[in-house]
Amino acid sequence: MTDKTPIQPIYDNRGATDVGPRNVQMDLQNPDVLIPPETDNGSLPNMKFPFAMAHNRLEDGGWAREVTVREFPIAKSMAGVNMRLGPGVVRELHWHKEAEWAYILQGNVRLTVVDTADSITVDDLKPGDMWLVPAGIPHSIQGLDEGTEFLLVFDDGNFSENETLLITEYLAHTPPSVLAKNFGIAVEHFANIPKSEKYIFRQPVPQPLDVVRKQLPDSPPAIPYTFHASDVEPARYPGGSVKTVDARTFPMTTLSALIIEIEPGGMREMHWHPDADEWQYYLQGEARMTVFDATSKARTFDYRAGDVGFVPRTLGHYIENIGTDPVHVINVFNSRFCTDISLNQWMALTPPDLIRGHLNLDDTAMKALRRTRQPVVG
Repeated sequence: MTDKTPIQPIYDNRGATDVGPRNVQMDLQNPDVLIPPETDNGSLPNMKFPFAMAHNRLEDGGWAREVTVREFPIAKSMAGVNMRLGPGVVRELHWHKEAEWAYILQGNVRLTVVDTADSITVDDLKPGDMWLVPAGIPHSIQGLDEGTEFLLVFDDGNFSENETLLITEYLAHTPPSVLAKNFGIAVEHFANIPKSEKYIFRQPVPQPLDVVRKQLPDSPPAIPYTFHASDVEPARYPGGSVKTVDARTFPMTTLSALIIEIEPGGMREMHWHPDADEWQYYLQGEARMTVFDATSKARTFDYRAGDVGFVPRTLGHYIENIGTDPVHVINVFNSRFCTDISLNQWMALTPPDLIRGHLNLDDTAMKALRRTRQPVVG
C-alpha cells in the first residue's frame, strides 16, 4: 500500500473511513491496531514501543538511546538501551545499580570487568555473543576495528543510562585532597582530571587481546561474565529455530534469553511464562503478537525491526511471522532460567475427555491437539 491508498478502519459493516488528519505510515505499520482482529477484546495497555521514537544521545564517536518505563510504562521490570560505538570509541569506566545483560548486534567489541574478587575479565565479542555484568561491578566497553552496535537490557524498568555511576564524575566530585590521600601522591597530580563526565569518547583501537592481557597484573581466575553464544547452534523446528541462553549454559547470568528465528508463515507457539516478564527486541522481519489476559481481554500488535515488545508474566501470547522475510527476535526474561507453559503441551498431556468436554472438539481437532510442544511451528 502507499500514501495514496491508505488502509481504512473498516471491517465488514463496522467502522468508517478516516479522512484525516492521520499518520498514514504509522497506520500502515500497525494494521492490527487500526483494524483489530475480531478476537481482540477489552482494554490492555500498549505493549509496543519503537526505538525510533526514543531520544538519541549523540556523543563523541557514538550514540545511545533507551526505552525505559518513562517511554514504555508497561515494562516495569526491564529497560533497554541501544548503543553504537565507533572504532576505538569507549563507553567510559562505570557501574550500575542494576544488572546489565548485553547482546552484540553488529561489529566487534571489547568488554573489561574488574570484580569484588579482584578478577580481571577482558574479552572480545562478536555478533550474537552476550555478557552479564552484575549490579555494582565496574566495567567498560570499547569498539574494535569496525566499531560495534549492541543491545543492553537492565533488570529494572526505571533504569536510565543518564543515571550511571561514572569514574570521571566520581573523581570530579571528590575533594582533591582526598584523592591525594587515597592514592598517596601530591594533590597537583589531579589538576587535569575532567570536570564532568566523558560517557562516550574516542580512543585509538586497542591492541590485540593477547597483548593487552599480558600487560595486566596477575589476578584470580576470571569469572565468566561473557558468553560466546554465537558459537552455539540453535534448536531447529519446522517453522524456525530457537537458541536458549540461561543459567544452565551461562551460569553467571541473572537474565535469560531466547534468540528466535521464525520463517515466513511460521509462528512461535501459543504459550506464557509463569515466572518472568518477557522483553522483546525485533531485529528483522514483520511480526504480529496477540496478548491475552483475564477477563476476556486480548489485544494485537504489529512489530518490525527496531521495535520493542513486552509481555507481563503469565499472559498468553504468540509471535507470528506475517511478512516474506524471516523474523529475528530476542526475548529477554527477568529470570535466570527460560521457562514457559506451552498451550500445545498442556492440552496434549491432559486427559482427552476433559479437553473434549471443555471445547466441544471433533475427532480431527482432538487428534491435532495431541501434538506436543513445538516452540516454532510452520
